[in-house]
Amino acid sequence: MTEQISNNKQTIGRIHSFESFGAVDGPGIRFVVFFQGCSLRCKYCHNRDTWAINAGKEYTTTELIAKISRYKNYFTVSGGGVTLSGGEPLLQQDFLLDLLPKLKEQKIHVAIDTSGSFPLTDKIKQIIDLADLFLLDIKCINDDICKDLVGVSNKLELEFAKYLSNIGKDVWIRQVLVPGITDHEEDLLMLKDFLSTLKNVKKVEILAYHDLGRFKWENLGCNYELEDVPNATSEDVAKAKKILEI
Repeated sequence: MTEQISNNKQTIGRIHSFESFGAVDGPGIRFVVFFQGCSLRCKYCHNRDTWAINAGKEYTTTELIAKISRYKNYFTVSGGGVTLSGGEPLLQQDFLLDLLPKLKEQKIHVAIDTSGSFPLTDKIKQIIDLADLFLLDIKCINDDICKDLVGVSNKLELEFAKYLSNIGKDVWIRQVLVPGITDHEEDLLMLKDFLSTLKNVKKVEILAYHDLGRFKWENLGCNYELEDVPNATSEDVAKAKKILEI
């Protein structure tokens, strides 16, 4: 649990940073809130400094809504909204359950960028109901590769994807294309087959792996494990898209 309750009973969340004019994390212009804390250990993570659970700056939902509201006129006119990213926002479930209804009261479109690696508890289902869109990062359809690359099995995230499909919740599927790791043709074909079973996918994105976040690992004194992996090229991405037929 990464949130706590302050003396005046307001729910407290830990936030890493903000991006006021995000253009890639959902439709339109997005106000992106990067939550602090992540339980995955993705070797390609470009936000390594978001992992620590008890770091970041504390905000009440009232304070966060006030900050978001300053930009509302800019992102709503574009058909945009707020994207909750991280880190992993679903680690702070009580905070989200306080925040999301307040965003909905203001008619703000809400996207949640998540790994989906969570059991489908009542709290998670409440959060899903309150959000408009999920940006679901399927790490790798090959479970052995997934475990090695991010530290956990893909079983929970695939169940999460199936649940979103069953209830008709809009989703964008994302996968980071890491050369020699997540770009195997047989795995991409398996991913294609899995996606064909989902009824709610509005967009599929192949994100090219890059090592631009390496300096954050080095600044934290951490070993960057993909040292010898080349950045994915536009040709690599095009090949994967062709296999996926997207």
